[in-house]
Amino acid sequence: MDSMGGVLTIFGVIIVIFVLGLVFGSFFTVETAQVAIVQRLGKFARVAGPGLNWKTPFIEAVVRRMSMKVQQFDVKVETKTQDNVFVQIPVSIQYKVIPESVEAAFYKLTDPVKQIESMVYNVVLGHVPKMKLDDTFLNQAAIANDLRDSLDGSMKEYGYSIVKVLISDIVPDQKVKAAMNDINAAQREREATVSRAETNKLLLVKQAEAEAESKRLQGEGIANQRKAIISGLKDSVEDFAKTVPGSTPQDVMQLVLMTQYFDTLKDIAANDRTNTVLIPHTPNTLTDLFGQIRNAVITGTEMTKHDAPGALFPGGSQK
Repeated sequence: MDSMGGVLTIFGVIIVIFVLGLVFGSFFTVETAQVAIVQRLGKFARVAGPGLNWKTPFIEAVVRRMSMKVQQFDVKVETKTQDNVFVQIPVSIQYKVIPESVEAAFYKLTDPVKQIESMVYNVVLGHVPKMKLDDTFLNQAAIANDLRDSLDGSMKEYGYSIVKVLISDIVPDQKVKAAMNDINAAQREREATVSRAETNKLLLVKQAEAEAESKRLQGEGIANQRKAIISGLKDSVEDFAKTVPGSTPQDVMQLVLMTQYFDTLKDIAANDRTNTVLIPHTPNTLTDLFGQIRNAVITGTEMTKHDAPGALFPGGSQK
């Protein structure tokens, strides 16, 4: 009897442990941003959300846990542009499972990445060969948008949503890239040359304008100086004629020339670094000089009076 009781006790303990294992094994947890696919006898039963969940022992089983996060993978597409330039286009695709289409995402596609990659090749190869290389760079964002719209429309049937498509760069062949850099450098050098020429032209124009303005101001200064000298001489002649009765303007001019003559000699003697060479002469030469100036002025005046049609030059010839 004692032996039979011990066997029953051990058997009861085993049954209790088995029942507890079934009970606790029927509970399962799902992490945040995940869902679990639950099948009942091999058939889809339901989608279990995050937290503590229950499944029927021996009948239901969790066959897959799927992430609901946005996922990304990269693919490089090599193609040729319209102007026969081979380029590599790295494409980054961000996708996620649609919460309402978890069943389709699990059962309809074996490998969603391969499916999306094939569609990327199809769309890119349908766009880029119709564009030239420069247009490909300019329409980079448009290609990415078309690619996203096309992929999103196709993948919704399989329970996936395309969040964003990024084309990070367009990489042509190294020789083509070097040629493009040379063309760009030559164009910038040409623009720099034109800019330097325009700057030099502007400097020359401003310099010419400044020189012309300087000449104009210098001419006005000389004219004003001569006016001042003439006005001063006029006042001096009139004052001298009033002070010395019987004097003539010629006497006053001779006196002015004599004074200027001695002032000039004084200035030359005061400058010890002058290179002026004095020719032997006498002060009486001033009288002859004044006479020559006077005769030249009178002759010029007479010629101006007779400078008319029919006027005769010396010697009897007619103009």
